[in-house]
Amino acid sequence: MTQVAYEVEGWGIGELVVEDDRVVWHDLPWPRASAVKDPSRTPTHPGQGAGRGVSRQASRGSSSFVAEVVQLLQAYFAGERVPVEEVPVDLDYETSFFERCATALRTVPRGATVSYGELAALAGAPRAARAAGTFCARSHLSIFVPCHRVVAADGLGSYGSYGLDYKRRLLALEGYPDAL
Repeated sequence: MTQVAYEVEGWGIGELVVEDDRVVWHDLPWPRASAVKDPSRTPTHPGQGAGRGVSRQASRGSSSFVAEVVQLLQAYFAGERVPVEEVPVDLDYETSFFERCATALRTVPRGATVSYGELAALAGAPRAARAAGTFCARSHLSIFVPCHRVVAADGLGSYGSYGLDYKRRLLALEGYPDAL
């Protein structure tokens, strides 16, 4: 398992965990000062606290896959259209519904959104909008499984501890016309 922190100008410090050339965890970049002030913005994955050093590239000894993913993330947050949906990720979730949500959400294109109900329907359970919301709230593969593209039926909805402004910023970065 390789864990690396990476920095994205204007966004902050993110964290990536990779095992067997698959992303198993990704924390979105967050400004360092805010992360220190807000204890809820610390990593919540197994192995938290490890790999806290900041690097613009993957640490020495890590695979070229990690370096490529870090470069891809930096390009994404710089506004470039990069194929994040093609990065291999660990979609082994605790329920088959969550796995189907993750798989379906990876097909929602950049600049588009779906409602929680639509995500549930794409995952084969059209009446499970609340369960789709639970999936998004518990997701640990931000950007690779783009839960920021899931919106409430009556507006943008929330975005957990990152907040609605962060969600708007991601959607605007991807060209979603109603993000702001």
